[in-house]
Amino acid sequence: MTLEYNSQRPQIILKEYGRNVQKLVDYIRTVEPKEKRTELAYAIIELIKKLNPTVRESVENPQRLWDDLLIIADFELDVNNPFLPPEKDILSKKPMAVNYPQSKIQYKHYGKNIELLLKEAVTREEPQKKEEAVIYIGRLMKTFHGSWNKEILDDSVILKDIEMLSGGKLTMSLDKIREENLFERLYVEKKNSHRSGQRSGPRKGNGKSFKRFSSYKKRDK
Repeated sequence: MTLEYNSQRPQIILKEYGRNVQKLVDYIRTVEPKEKRTELAYAIIELIKKLNPTVRESVENPQRLWDDLLIIADFELDVNNPFLPPEKDILSKKPMAVNYPQSKIQYKHYGKNIELLLKEAVTREEPQKKEEAVIYIGRLMKTFHGSWNKEILDDSVILKDIEMLSGGKLTMSLDKIREENLFERLYVEKKNSHRSGQRSGPRKGNGKSFKRFSSYKKRDK
């Protein structure tokens, strides 16, 4: 009796279905007539569903299973396919190139979204809304910076960065920020509020202001 090693066997085309499914597909290619091959193809589809429960839940089914059946058979399976079979050269096509954003980020530790928020905040005309925006964005900037750095970022640095990124159109009193701790890191407040049983948010009633500013961008879209 001669042993058969995996290195001597044909390569598995779709490994998620296994070698036995591939052997069954190879077998039905030799079956006559066409109606019998089609019947066996349906049986293999049901077998695949039972062997791979996750495949059964896929939105692309059942067409995906029939396409995979043709791929395993190297597109040489003449059956009554209930779906339009894909072209063979689709497997050799290269995926489309993904265009990555080329815009320069001024401060990478804050991220691009901070710049977008500042750009949106500049368009606000009422001074109170601009102040709410500065507080909200300042808290985000302190939180994002803390995700990458152990040292605590001083409020004066955050305010200076906000002024620079906004072209000097957004500013606020540094003394007020420090006195009321308006730039407190977000996740610290969430932790404290969880202990006290209160909702997370800025101190001294600024939580509603933050939520209002967050909703501005959603309403404008």
